[in-house]
Amino acid sequence: MEALLKIAFNELGTEEISGTQHNPEILKYAKEPGITGISSDEIPWCSTFINWVAWKAGLQFSGKANARSWLNIGTRVASPEPGDVVVFWRESQQSWKGHVGFFLGISPDRKRVYCLGGNQGNRVSVSAYRLNTVLAYQRLAPAEKLVIPEPTLQTGSRGKAVVALQDALKLLNIDVGTSDGAFGPKTETGVKELQTRMPNLTIDGVYNETTRDLLESLFQA
Repeated sequence: MEALLKIAFNELGTEEISGTQHNPEILKYAKEPGITGISSDEIPWCSTFINWVAWKAGLQFSGKANARSWLNIGTRVASPEPGDVVVFWRESQQSWKGHVGFFLGISPDRKRVYCLGGNQGNRVSVSAYRLNTVLAYQRLAPAEKLVIPEPTLQTGSRGKAVVALQDALKLLNIDVGTSDGAFGPKTETGVKELQTRMPNLTIDGVYNETTRDLLESLFQA
């Protein structure tokens, strides 16, 4: 998610123009990913900003201007990482209204979620929202094709293939921490959790040919 966050942080400070003029940068957030019907920077644009950033980063995007459209994009995760999408409810959980941003972290008292997003104080900013208004955390996958790495990978392995493995495991809601390209204890535990999803498969934490076939079959399903 490093590329996604870099794109988003570069937009910090982009804000609405008061009056009849409209900031072309905000209109761009809708136009470039193909969201129609946005002709003003006063139309709520939190989702259009998230769409634009995800599109620029080559990740899945909803293509819609409503915040709750993100509930159907990506994989729902229980342990969010910076760059995951966080969807909030507004007014009530049953309302159609909401807000969406990129997750950055949770306050020490666990009452607030910090996120980077658009239309936060009429600008792209980092803001805090109540933790109890979170509807979901969604992890985005590449828009083109998920990379399933070739075996064998095991404790001590390093490189892009390990990053691809870590990313794939996280899309299956298996917590392996940051995708750092180092096959350590958390990645080994994650591979073992993956191996439990196939009866009679040896659970040894080694990403071998059989484990790769399992991983591929889960995504095909």
